[in-house]
Amino acid sequence: MPLASVQAVKDGKARQHGAMEFSEAPVDLDRVRRYRLKRLREKMEKLDVAGLLLFNQINTRYAVDATNMQIWCSHYETRCVFVSLEGPVVLFDYSNHPYLAEGMPTIDEYRVLPAFYFFGAGDRGQKVVKEFAAQIADLLKNHGGGNRRLAIDSLSHIGCDALREKGLELVEGEQITETARAVKSKEELVLMQASMDVCEAGMRSMQAALQPGITENALWAKLHETNIRLGGEWIETRLLSSGPRTNPWFRECSMRQIEKGDLVSFDTDLIGPYGYCSDISRAWVCGEKPTDEQRRLYAKAFEQIEYNISVLKAGMTLREVSEKCWPIPDEFLSHRYSSLIHGVGLADEYPNIKHWVDYPKKGYDGLIEAGMVLCVESFIGTEGGREGVKLEEQVIVTKTGVERQSSYPFAIEII
Repeated sequence: MPLASVQAVKDGKARQHGAMEFSEAPVDLDRVRRYRLKRLREKMEKLDVAGLLLFNQINTRYAVDATNMQIWCSHYETRCVFVSLEGPVVLFDYSNHPYLAEGMPTIDEYRVLPAFYFFGAGDRGQKVVKEFAAQIADLLKNHGGGNRRLAIDSLSHIGCDALREKGLELVEGEQITETARAVKSKEELVLMQASMDVCEAGMRSMQAALQPGITENALWAKLHETNIRLGGEWIETRLLSSGPRTNPWFRECSMRQIEKGDLVSFDTDLIGPYGYCSDISRAWVCGEKPTDEQRRLYAKAFEQIEYNISVLKAGMTLREVSEKCWPIPDEFLSHRYSSLIHGVGLADEYPNIKHWVDYPKKGYDGLIEAGMVLCVESFIGTEGGREGVKLEEQVIVTKTGVERQSSYPFAIEII
């Protein structure tokens, strides 16, 4: 999807809600919204719940696509969505801002949330939460057909206690949202490609700016600026490091000045246009020919990525994928990346496939399905080594294999 698709302005008129307002969407967003809500209800039916209560702002976005200060609202229980299996979808918003949800086909009713979280209510929370619980219980009574089972993704104990006092049976809701989000429609894949186009434009800005003396933070800012300018929303992490800070992995970017000859590794974790995540990683050498050790590390990381992509097929179990993936040499095993392959959509999501060595303690089973978008991970660094290489590629699982969604070139010249 060309960048113009996320920058277009047509007649100065809003074409959709949220961060991409005034731009022309490359697909029918209402079709995407209806598909996502249908996916949730299919999973609800399988779990035999009459209602689904969502406080996680990624899940509320998935359910109704109405946004309101998503990051801020993720700090507090200040905004949620109630989904009936066979009834209305109700948005409980932070305050009385109904215009933020106008025209959304997925929202049947707009209410203001009775603020029971401590910042909003202080010592009044125990009283106010009873009002909230009464509204949810009433919705289940009127639309649940006698079913009192309510799935919840995340809620504090005072909220759960108040709902149980109303006679509701609470069920873990993340199993609904994570598995629903895992399989994308063809329209979702177009939106994810629009996000990836913006992400890769940001990476080009980064690579053009990479020179000795620039700080890690200043380099990382190039990705942020491009994302926001082209309609993206935020970046989930600050995973960029240089030189000796690249090994072991997971140091966040700093004011360190990047030096000539340093290896620079980063992980985008970018929430781009339409709220979709682009999660890829690359490694570059700053202003100098790579050393033999940099070449060796990069070659191993690249080999791991390519090998593991070749393994993926729809219908495989997660256990089978883990078992068949590239065996990590012993010298890199202690610094292996925490995840082998994981799903991605509105954020990192189900499934999370663990390395075979970790499977007995951390692995779980499931199926690779056509329509999943997966991120194939690699980190290669030795115990006590100066530098490490972080690579990651984003692929779409099809009925016949996989297609790459990310196209930013690997630095083959390093190898």
